[in-house]
Amino acid sequence: MEGKLLEMFEVGPCEDDYQLGFLIGQRFCNQIRSRLAGDLILQNQLLPFARTPHAQPLLKALSETNQKKFPRYWAELLGTADGSGVPVLDIILVNFRKEILPFISKTTMNSNADTTDDCSDVLIVGDSMAVAAHNEDANVALVGHTYLIKGKLSNGLSFIAYTYAGELPSCAFGLNSQGLAFTLNSVPPVEDEIVPAGIGRNFVSRDLLEATSTADALARIRSSEVSVGHSYNLIDIQKRMILNVETASKSRVSVHEVGTTPFFHANMYLHLQVQQVHDENSISRQKRAAVLPQGSKTDFLSLLGDTEDTKYPIYMTGPTLYTLCTTVIDLDERTLTIIEGNPKYGKVSHVFSMSSNELNLKLVNHAEGTHL
Repeated sequence: MEGKLLEMFEVGPCEDDYQLGFLIGQRFCNQIRSRLAGDLILQNQLLPFARTPHAQPLLKALSETNQKKFPRYWAELLGTADGSGVPVLDIILVNFRKEILPFISKTTMNSNADTTDDCSDVLIVGDSMAVAAHNEDANVALVGHTYLIKGKLSNGLSFIAYTYAGELPSCAFGLNSQGLAFTLNSVPPVEDEIVPAGIGRNFVSRDLLEATSTADALARIRSSEVSVGHSYNLIDIQKRMILNVETASKSRVSVHEVGTTPFFHANMYLHLQVQQVHDENSISRQKRAAVLPQGSKTDFLSLLGDTEDTKYPIYMTGPTLYTLCTTVIDLDERTLTIIEGNPKYGKVSHVFSMSSNELNLKLVNHAEGTHL
């Protein structure tokens, strides 16, 4: 299965956040409409649930809580809906899918309903290498429905964000002109650990794109009282530091600084004490990663491209989950590289320099691919 060419849209500075969202929605209206139409989780679970009386208090509270905490990003979300010409409700539902799905009756849900995204990361900060490598895994409905946003803000900050069609930049990975980057991993707490109508993870990750330092990024994470939690890999080029930050509801946060021992993270909590769903997929990937070589960047790419376990491969090709791309952030080279296809073969589509405030696109070679 081949996705469409990953496009990048440069936008801003804009007169306001609504216009930023509107221009993104307008530019990618076809991808957004196509994604929404083909997203079976939206069509078969989220929309039917949203039409029930039971859903109204949850949707109202989610909207009010997040609009109050992040009015700028809420305006951006509304602008995306208007710019793409799709119902605001659809945009709200895909942005809050992880906060809504736990409250849909299990009898009405497909067993794969909450398996909308899984990711794998391998991280190291050693004497000779400081690298974060990340597989961006998602439901197959997202294949061909992602794009890059290069946003320039009126305060001079700029960011690049890998973005799912119709969602806030970025629920996946991003970087900014302050030398900060992040990748994300979904983590599944049990139902009793989830607090309804908290801050949505898409809003937290959008906020991280504007962080000015690691301390600022941590403060933004800590100040958001989330519903379901997340795992953030914060990468600081200036300090040559990677932090894995696991979060859960009730303001629970655990920070692990990555060191010389390679650190693999799938979709389960590793150091924050939270009751979590038994995820055989993550457990299998974690076990497989533990026996693979992790001594070089090439080893990392081979690990993320591993398909030895046919039921739960690290590199996914369907039928439900699909690895959309792989990103490698090299703290010493100060680059973020995006690789299309299996990362073992190193077909590079984009390389961004993090050495300057302009986040220069150093290399684009879509036609033939360039080996890492």
